[in-house]
Amino acid sequence: MQPLALGLIIPAADPIASLERVQSLGFPTCQLSCAGGRFLTNHTDDELRAAMARTAVEVTTLFLGFDGESYADIPTVERTVGLIPEAQRAARVQIALAMSDRAKAFGFPVLAAHIGFVPDDEDDPTFKAVVAAVQRICDRCNENGQQFALETGQEPALVLHDFIHIVNRENLGVNFDPANMILYGTGDPIEALHVVGHHVIGAHAKDGNWPTEPGTLGTEMPLGEGAVGMPRFIAKLKEVGYTGALTIEREIEGEAQTKDILRGKALLEGLI
Repeated sequence: MQPLALGLIIPAADPIASLERVQSLGFPTCQLSCAGGRFLTNHTDDELRAAMARTAVEVTTLFLGFDGESYADIPTVERTVGLIPEAQRAARVQIALAMSDRAKAFGFPVLAAHIGFVPDDEDDPTFKAVVAAVQRICDRCNENGQQFALETGQEPALVLHDFIHIVNRENLGVNFDPANMILYGTGDPIEALHVVGHHVIGAHAKDGNWPTEPGTLGTEMPLGEGAVGMPRFIAKLKEVGYTGALTIEREIEGEAQTKDILRGKALLEGLI
């Protein structure tokens, strides 16, 4: 893979069709987005291996989502997302462990997830429980020769930086999404990248505008039309020494998504 090779985040429920779409759009890499542990439900492992060989698309990350999560607004995200909800935590950890094992079968090197809004009080019982949960996931990933990446956005960069150091696992890193910092109102993404850049093991190319009212999320935008500033984002990635894939994420559907993806691809190719 060439430095800053472009990729696309795609659904993992039917990864064969997704890989074929990635190939058809001219991307060399992808992240597979796996909701609720639903991965490869209608195909065999050998069929997926054949599709990976046929398309020559590199899967850089298996990205986890969990049933019951909602991103309707910030209070709902706080209640439902990641490893924060106590009632769902144990089951979600088990899903993460199982998906690490599945990823090993295909040589996927990174498992990633939103873990939710981590409290900034280290004495908070939720903070301690989430630290233990992430340690457990990291340990399984380590056994499987993988890294575990935390998606950015739901906490300021300094909180994320300190959390990583408290978890204290060498295979824990960051999947850096610059738009999420803006959408959640948690800080300038370029300043955040300066803080956590040496932990970045994956990066999204996504754009967005700041929230306009308290408690609401900002608005995702096509690449180049939001507040991230793609030229300075690419420059900062290079400055911090990031050499992995740059994965486009556009959270709409249909023809409009494809058009935005291809325009974004052209923009990034010019900047890279």
